[in-house]
Amino acid sequence: MKSQHTAAKANAINEDFSEYVAHLQSHMLLQARNLVPTLIKQTQHNNRDSVQELLHKTQADAEKQISRQVVRE
Repeated sequence: MKSQHTAAKANAINEDFSEYVAHLQSHMLLQARNLVPTLIKQTQHNNRDSVQELLHKTQADAEKQISRQVVRE
């Protein structure tokens, strides 16, 4: 009987803790949403710049490879 009582008490503690963690996670999510719009705008702007740089570098590398192949032939 005592082990059942102990198990029930441990289960109740686990449920309370799980509820607390779920509440904390939802609170953190709501706080993060307040920060996300500015981060998204900055990231999108930085990504556009990064994509342009990568595209430019890739095109330059491809042109170098092609020009070297033409010279060898």
